Amino acid sequence: MLPIHHSISEEFLHGRGLTNYWGYSSIGFFAPHAAYAATGDQGEQVNEFKGMVKALHRAGIEVILDVVYNHTAESDHRGPTLAFRGIDNASYYRLDGDRRRYVDFTGTGNTLDTTHPSVLRMVMDSLRYWVTDCHVDGFRFDLASTLARDPHDFNRRSSFLAAIHQDPVLSQVKLIAEPWDLGSGGYQVGGFPPCWSEWNDAYRDTMRDFWRAQTNAAAFAGRFTGSRDLFREAGRAPWASTNFITAHDGFTLRDLVSYNGKHNEANLEDNHDGRDDNRSWNCGAEGPTDAPEVNALRELQQRNFLATLLLSHGTPMLLAGDERGRSQGGNNNAWCQDNETSWLDWEHGDEQLLAFTRKLLELRRRHSVFRGERFLNEGAPESSLPDAWWFRTDGRAMAQRDWQTPETHELGVYLNSDEGDSVVFLLNPTPEAVTFRLPPRRFGFEWTLELATAMPDAADEVYRGRAAVEVAARSLMLLRRVR
Repeated sequence: MLPIHHSISEEFLHGRGLTNYWGYSSIGFFAPHAAYAATGDQGEQVNEFKGMVKALHRAGIEVILDVVYNHTAESDHRGPTLAFRGIDNASYYRLDGDRRRYVDFTGTGNTLDTTHPSVLRMVMDSLRYWVTDCHVDGFRFDLASTLARDPHDFNRRSSFLAAIHQDPVLSQVKLIAEPWDLGSGGYQVGGFPPCWSEWNDAYRDTMRDFWRAQTNAAAFAGRFTGSRDLFREAGRAPWASTNFITAHDGFTLRDLVSYNGKHNEANLEDNHDGRDDNRSWNCGAEGPTDAPEVNALRELQQRNFLATLLLSHGTPMLLAGDERGRSQGGNNNAWCQDNETSWLDWEHGDEQLLAFTRKLLELRRRHSVFRGERFLNEGAPESSLPDAWWFRTDGRAMAQRDWQTPETHELGVYLNSDEGDSVVFLLNPTPEAVTFRLPPRRFGFEWTLELATAMPDAADEVYRGRAAVEVAARSLMLLRRVR
């Protein structure tokens, strides 16, 4: 969930008739935001939140909160005095040399000082409250690199991280870091200690580029198999990589394939806010269009992204609404849009895309080969076959020169789990159809089509031996070995 701590909107938004819809402006770390209460009764939001958690748990759904302990709603030295500034400004906030202004690692005007014992205790007490009293299952820490600055540089043995790890309650819940901030040395993807998962923006960027044929097979392979280069050295497993194509901050999946540029005019900042490097592709027309070939390509690209995300090794994170084709009209920074731009429409949407997403989730649940608990080639499976074997379109193994060639985009991979669950991926991000030859018979003689993004309703077609398989332009196919 996006932040539920009590928050307020920035002062400049009021003059524009806008509000902080995302809630990344916390001021009360021990209470749900009052406006989220359905009844409107004072204090009732706590009971409503606890009841919601219970209902979700009964449905088999865990609750992970996005928490903002890196700054508060009091903004910079010109901001309002709401709480901490008036209580003990020098203790709660990181101050610069003359002690008059704030050190700002967050881009909001201030930074909470988690190296101060009282501030650290407040953060720990808050986290324990949400676990012990409200029974949430974990946290995603906004700008987590800021919390681990001890005092100025990122330190994986910082007082904040040490406090989390020694705590008998907090060390047992799910911990997810947004591993960057706006300060020097703040980008720390792969830098957090064991027990932590991290948002992996390298995965996001690589997969966006791959399906535009803007990066090669080697980059894809590394991210598809859990980003070993980022997480292996710290002794972590593939689950430490929180893979995502889209998040609340940026384009939705539909907009990623519909716009080349951001369209944030409604935010009233002359379209200067939001990321410019979106690695998006509008498939031939900017925004909504009646062109059937453009819309068909957009639908295909959405399926490619969903299939890649939900079948990669690591922990997939799906932005709510992407499974239904939700659009924000090209707004890639809709933090201040409390209206139809941001709201989820549960009654209308792309039902075919929803069905395709459900199919992918069922595949991931049913087959352990998509949920690697260790990095590939770190131990032989019980079968005599390797756990991964990469091959070219002619069915032969990828050679070193193939990996190093920037023009190599098409790629096949055989994956095998410890339980002997074996699949073959055939990937073609290029604008022309490509024919693959299946791997040698020792990997499997008979293969069943499980998934083809270019033919979402196709299934059960059987290929035998080293059959030739045509993979449509800009699409992938998934084959499962028949035991």
